[in-house]
Amino acid sequence: MALINFIGSSEMADDSAYVVPGKSQFYVGLNKSIGDLRELLFKSDVSVVGLQCMGGGGKTTLALALLNDPQIKGYFRGNVIFITVSQAPNLKGILEILCEKMAGNKRPEFLNLKDGQMKVQQLILSQSKPTLVILDDVWSKTNLENLLFEGPGYKTLVTTRDNSTIPTTSTTELYQLPLLCPDDALSLFCFWAFGQPSIPSTVNANIVMEVQAQCGGLPLAIKVIGSSLHGEPHEVWERAKDKICKGESISDYHKNGLIRLLEISIDSLDDVAKECFLDIALFPDDRKICADALLDIWVYVRKLQWHDAFSILSDLASRNLLNLSSTPRRRVAISHGNASELYFSLHSVMRELALHLGCRDDIVQRKRFLMDRKEHSLPEKWELLNHNACDVQVLSINSNTDPMEANHWFEVNLPDTEALLLFFSSSEYFLPPFLKSMMNLKFVMVLNYGTKRATVKGLDVLSSLTQLKSVRLERLTATPVRKQSNEPSNLEKVSLSLCEGFEYSFTFNRIKLRDFNIDHSSNLEEVPLSFCYMPSIKMWSISNCHLVQKLPYNLGNMSSLRMLMLSALPGVKELPPSIGNLRLLECLDISLCEGLIGLPEEIGLLKKLSEFDMTECSRLKRLPRAVCDLSSLKLVICDEKIGKQWLRAKNISIPELTVKIVEPQFSLDWLDD
Repeated sequence: MALINFIGSSEMADDSAYVVPGKSQFYVGLNKSIGDLRELLFKSDVSVVGLQCMGGGGKTTLALALLNDPQIKGYFRGNVIFITVSQAPNLKGILEILCEKMAGNKRPEFLNLKDGQMKVQQLILSQSKPTLVILDDVWSKTNLENLLFEGPGYKTLVTTRDNSTIPTTSTTELYQLPLLCPDDALSLFCFWAFGQPSIPSTVNANIVMEVQAQCGGLPLAIKVIGSSLHGEPHEVWERAKDKICKGESISDYHKNGLIRLLEISIDSLDDVAKECFLDIALFPDDRKICADALLDIWVYVRKLQWHDAFSILSDLASRNLLNLSSTPRRRVAISHGNASELYFSLHSVMRELALHLGCRDDIVQRKRFLMDRKEHSLPEKWELLNHNACDVQVLSINSNTDPMEANHWFEVNLPDTEALLLFFSSSEYFLPPFLKSMMNLKFVMVLNYGTKRATVKGLDVLSSLTQLKSVRLERLTATPVRKQSNEPSNLEKVSLSLCEGFEYSFTFNRIKLRDFNIDHSSNLEEVPLSFCYMPSIKMWSISNCHLVQKLPYNLGNMSSLRMLMLSALPGVKELPPSIGNLRLLECLDISLCEGLIGLPEEIGLLKKLSEFDMTECSRLKRLPRAVCDLSSLKLVICDEKIGKQWLRAKNISIPELTVKIVEPQFSLDWLDD
């Protein structure tokens, strides 16, 4: 059983040359398992159904298929909720999400886990309606017990690798997902290896059958191995067959056997791409991460050009070594060297493969060091970094749900580290004090994957990092800090997503800054004038800031700007006339600016503008005559009404213009990890 997301040549987005997974689906062996699970879920005396299979066996795919199954939707009257739990979950945060989805109201904030359990149970009893909650990727029986509830018509489907996670009660059923039968396995393998569900007549059928058979019916292995051999010559198939047949079959699942099998899919990568693949282990699995974060590591640490790095990202995705997804309405930013709307995620097995391959060196000689804190105490191996000067290029720290204060950290000796990634899920966080000694640091990412913003302390240390190139902060609230006089002079990129209080944490009149992004700032009411004093800026973005009422009058000061994104600013009624001073501007995005009532005549001065996204600007009824002067314009994305005016402009003076009409499709579902 497998569900495949792919994009074919006929479905490639016509506003970009880059392939991103689309919505078309290829099903293999799905119907019987859906029917079996329906039968269990529809039993009146069953409240919990466990769906068990090994990693990569298709549990999540089947669960997502159930989420969209018409019979399931009908039985539960549309009340079907999908939540990813993962290995180290924020249980209180999950209950807040569950309550929000069940009640249809703003997400609550519970005092603690017990408070959340009580509130959710009360809500279930008060609503008393058929509801199915799918808890995907549950690793611990203890975690599951904190997420199970009872009520009339309330049922829970749990996906897990370990059947001991599922409680044994009279109202519980366990369904073990079988691996693919030989015919379905071959069909799926051929789809990924040849783009069709059968063996082409031009290839050696025997070698195809031998390689496919060693995947043991496991969908993830079939998908990855098939993708790795797509388009490869006969000699590569022969080498893969020989290497696979020397290893252990995974039909009787064995973690090391699976890892060895998937390792073959890395063989065809060149040395640079292999290094890039190993970097994915630095990020949590089963979470959507902005692709720009991974690309920044490859650019600033691996020394790649941005478009070369993006080509590797696309290649890894095409081989199914990672997953790529975009926000609901893709834009054209990628062609301008910006992937802020593209997200990647990892299957846990692929992360384990990257970890396995990256941990062969002695601990003090590794290029990458992963510090996972899964218990309340700090792991002993963290102290190794205190006693040894390590060659770590990239350090990733995941402290999960426990807050980190200044005195919690060990001192570490990492003078050569170039990238630091900090992941956590707590209400407060203190940046590690040893950050001040990492003088070669070029990239810092601080990501809170909890459901609420966290207060972060110690950010002022960033001012002393003179080599810092890129700062990426997500779901954080800044504490007041004294303005520093020696801010990072080489800083090129600043990205603030779902953050508050950072408007005055940086000064921007430095020479180097070229990429600036603020997204989903809920308290930003006025864009500071200082944001427009960036003499070398190339990409500038303010998006999803619903309190912003107007843009700075001096917006046109950024004369070096190539791309300007002003998306989802519903309070903005007009663009400042100074926008006409942006004579080098190539891409302009004003999509979802629903309050915008007109464009200034100065828009016609943008002689190099080639792409213009004005989707869902519902109050904008008329274009100024000056748009006919936009002689370089190649693409406009808009609704049907304004599109007719653009077509008239095309006939008058812009013959090479393509007008793309799109339907409204804005959604915030991507915010739920």
